Amino acid sequence: MEILFYFAALIAVISTLMVIMESNPVHALLYLVVSLLSVAFIFYLLGAPFAAALEVIVYAGAIMVLFVFVVMMLGQAGEESARMPVRAWLGPFLLSTAILAELVYVLAGKGSPVGVREVGPKEVGMALFGPYLLGTELASMLLLSGLTGACHLGRGYQGVISDQ
Repeated sequence: MEILFYFAALIAVISTLMVIMESNPVHALLYLVVSLLSVAFIFYLLGAPFAAALEVIVYAGAIMVLFVFVVMMLGQAGEESARMPVRAWLGPFLLSTAILAELVYVLAGKGSPVGVREVGPKEVGMALFGPYLLGTELASMLLLSGLTGACHLGRGYQGVISDQ
């Protein structure tokens, strides 16, 4: 079971390094999705399936869609064809396949997550809006200011692009 944890952590580190080193923002977003999925798998292995589900739904789903919109607004994707070259999707595909193989192995019963206390939505909600209310509100204000800044930057670049 411990080897699965380290393998998922290695995939997370590799894909995160690829996010930093990739020059094309769309390709970097693909690696970021792989990184977030591997972190979700690590949560599941540690006995926190609710945190893993939140990681997939909130980060790999909603936040990544927001990042894609920002890349589209800023026009940073470049002149890419409709089909991505094999070198662009091969790395994320291989890393995602490794995470999927680990997940199938765990769900098939060959390995099981650590028997840590289950945390459900009620406990998470009580914590977020109880002792961590200030941190939750600060995080929401940070996300809102980032979205506002992206819209402002996108609007500024829109005029520059249309003038050319």
